[in-house]
Amino acid sequence: MPSYDSSRARFRLADRHIAVFAHLVDGETPPDELWESLVELQRIGLVGEEGELAPLLRDLIGALANPMVMIQVEVTGEHGPVNHGVVVGQEAVYSHDAWPGEEESEYVSIEPNTLVWELARKVNLHRGEKPEEGTPAVVRVETTMTALDAAFVALEGPGLDDETTHALVREALVGADPELKGPALDRFTELVASLNATWRITTAWDGEHDNEHSTMIRALAVWDCGPAGYWLREQPEEPITPGQVGPDSPLVLARAHSAEVWEKITDLLPDREELLIEGE
Repeated sequence: MPSYDSSRARFRLADRHIAVFAHLVDGETPPDELWESLVELQRIGLVGEEGELAPLLRDLIGALANPMVMIQVEVTGEHGPVNHGVVVGQEAVYSHDAWPGEEESEYVSIEPNTLVWELARKVNLHRGEKPEEGTPAVVRVETTMTALDAAFVALEGPGLDDETTHALVREALVGADPELKGPALDRFTELVASLNATWRITTAWDGEHDNEHSTMIRALAVWDCGPAGYWLREQPEEPITPGQVGPDSPLVLARAHSAEVWEKITDLLPDREELLIEGE
């Protein structure tokens, strides 16, 4: 069920409720499959009997109807993928967080200058220890998507202890990618076995490319490997298009300190001059 907290300008809404708002903003009657969603919104006072929207929805609807920047945050962990995001509107910025297994997301208004902090919170970015002196600036592991799939299959056994997990993952990797050997094999085995979550952030906005109107996209993909640290997924390179990645596609991971990840999140956001802002 949808709900709201007017004191903090926050709402709990499912995608189907957002779809109802979209139809009403366009002056349309929501289709039959959204009828129950409409009734739920009317029941809590966010939509009137004639389809009018409650005044407290003004900022949220304004941002959703005319966004300057859309940000999607997909986090995949133990409970599968969970989608969060941020909508940057002309007059308001709304962040939305999902919960595994729950239909609704919580939409809450945030200040624009906290946007990077908000994205870092969504992916649970923590300050890590600084690399020791003499540690190579960049450490990479290279293999294939086939090897990754084999390693994930090896992790599916229930109730595995750490030692058994490492052994099964290593065995699967050796069988899937004979070229993965020595320290690289040890390191990738450790990364897969200690993986907390993978996440990617994608930003999209209306901009210009070669003096033509175009949708601009930037994206970043990261592995959070707990004690083994953060690893940037350099290949397959984001943003990924349908059909781009196959079993033989290379997988390249590069070690990154949390401060570097923070900077890369910041770089995902467009500068003001990159945006097509109304009235300018």
